[in-house]
Amino acid sequence: MENTPYTLLEGIESPADIKNLDIEQLKQLCEEIRCYMIECCAVNPGHLGSSLGAVELMVGLHYVYDTPSDKLVFDVGHQAYAHKIITGRREAFKKNRMKDGISGFPKRSESEYDAFGVGHSSTSISAALGFAEAARQQGLSQKVVALIGDGSLTGGLAFEGLNNAGARGTDMLVILNDNNISIDRNIGAVHEYLLKITTAPGYNKAKKQVWDGLGDGWFRKRIQRMVGRMKSSLVSASGGDLFQAMGFRYFGPIDGNDIVQVVETLQKLRELGGPLLLHVLTKKGKGYSPAEENQTVWHAPGMFDPETGERIHNENGVSRYQDVFGEVLLDLAQKNDKVVGITPAMASGCGMNLLAKQMPERFYDVGIEEEHAVTFAAGLAAGGMKPFCNIYSSFSQRALDQIIHDVALQDLPVVLCLDRGGLVGEDGATHHGCYDMSLYRIIPGAIVAAPKDELELKNMMYSAMLSESGPYIIRYPRGYGEGVQWKEADYQKMETGVGELLLEGEKVAVLAAGPFAYRAVEAAEKFRQENGWNPTIYNIRYIKPLDQEIMKAVAGYDRVVTIEDGSLVGGLYGAVTEYISSQERPIPVRGVGIPDRYISQGTQEELREECGLTLDEILRVFQEECKFFMKKD
Repeated sequence: MENTPYTLLEGIESPADIKNLDIEQLKQLCEEIRCYMIECCAVNPGHLGSSLGAVELMVGLHYVYDTPSDKLVFDVGHQAYAHKIITGRREAFKKNRMKDGISGFPKRSESEYDAFGVGHSSTSISAALGFAEAARQQGLSQKVVALIGDGSLTGGLAFEGLNNAGARGTDMLVILNDNNISIDRNIGAVHEYLLKITTAPGYNKAKKQVWDGLGDGWFRKRIQRMVGRMKSSLVSASGGDLFQAMGFRYFGPIDGNDIVQVVETLQKLRELGGPLLLHVLTKKGKGYSPAEENQTVWHAPGMFDPETGERIHNENGVSRYQDVFGEVLLDLAQKNDKVVGITPAMASGCGMNLLAKQMPERFYDVGIEEEHAVTFAAGLAAGGMKPFCNIYSSFSQRALDQIIHDVALQDLPVVLCLDRGGLVGEDGATHHGCYDMSLYRIIPGAIVAAPKDELELKNMMYSAMLSESGPYIIRYPRGYGEGVQWKEADYQKMETGVGELLLEGEKVAVLAAGPFAYRAVEAAEKFRQENGWNPTIYNIRYIKPLDQEIMKAVAGYDRVVTIEDGSLVGGLYGAVTEYISSQERPIPVRGVGIPDRYISQGTQEELREECGLTLDEILRVFQEECKFFMKKD
């Protein structure tokens, strides 16, 4: 694969360069793009599987539509790699998701071809409707296409967009890219509904016959009436009546990995008006057998050998937080028949696949529906169960209202475990879990906890199970823990709102959240080696409620430093500053954490350095804050 000749691809600098290619050349271009993506992602990991399956769609869309004048709006953006490669970013793709490189998702500031920035699911239809209505208001002739996957179609926002667009009769095309999987295998009523459509051979055969005749211009109206009559009699048998009922004309399904069929269909649809929906079948991982055979793993496989498909693992013997969560949840469920697990389509990513395998009757994958997941958990709790709802921190933002209205206001004992808290790395600003501590500590009655290591995560989950109030929110980072022994340790109930003294010192009090409690101790010990004394270090454990005994002690120090892998605005720094300002004796408080700006992509190490969250930077802050108290020789 290293010697793959990119004879066509090397000449593609923009979509204009593909418009003069014939159909055989388009086929060759698709294969070259696939090879190029595999070659690049083997050494620079990314979301490979979805993009491999959508190559023909990307080439076909740019071949038929006049981008960037015509607008192509992505959903999530996992399938956008071919789009980036043929829109002037072929060389830049080698630094995809790297610091100072291009984003792994469409991003408006990066290219005029990226019409709308994405990263979370189910947004494309609403955004595309906005583009289409803006064009209508301004008298523009541009076309608008929304590309949404079958996994994203489970999100309520997608149906809100469909409902509004269909009712308005807006001129736009929605392409439903149906590959039967999002990250984990799709489940639920929408998934079954789409399967029903794709397995209606009579309807599809008749539809193809109609489309074969659509090119006869003088016969257009008659054929369109035929289409309408055929849908009336056949679409209900196939399941396509859902989209019809929402005001969309339904077409398909077609083979989305057949460039000929993609191009011919898009050319015909481009000439039609009104709200249209094209159902396209693609294969996730298409063209690369390892990715086709294990689609969940190859959604984002990490580094691998492109020739053999062998993945390159970086095992260090330390548990990942997601694995701790998964094993502890399974153990708690085995010990307590009230415990259930809920995930919005992230079973393997959060570690809940263990519960799904061992106790499937106690496991709920609700699809990409964060809002529903939380309210569903609230209903379970109100019904007497002990729900553990795991949502990636960034995605939990979508369910803020449900957390307040459906859980907190009713004081229901829902446990929310927020994976990927803090700086997640290469996925960038849309995926960093910067805001959880700031957002959720404003909620009356909420408990917001940040374990410093694997054992504290285990014990916080156990304590949350015993809690009779809620929400009980536990946030923890992406990646590996501290290497502490946790599997054989007995469960210990942790008292809510009680932290711990890690290192006794003087003059300066340091309050650290999560694993940065370890970094604070390391920096303080290094400071002591150089200066003969050290600041006091506390592991705060609970952002809400704050440990009142610790806060009273801190009020007696001369200076305070907070350290957190979260937004300085409103997070631990905000909480401590609010407390100190309420005291009679004013004390300077300095915060170390994520600044008030969006952080782009890069490795976690690079981004922590950017935000001043490295050991050396924390030590430097200690030196600056302690310089007023340095002992003289």
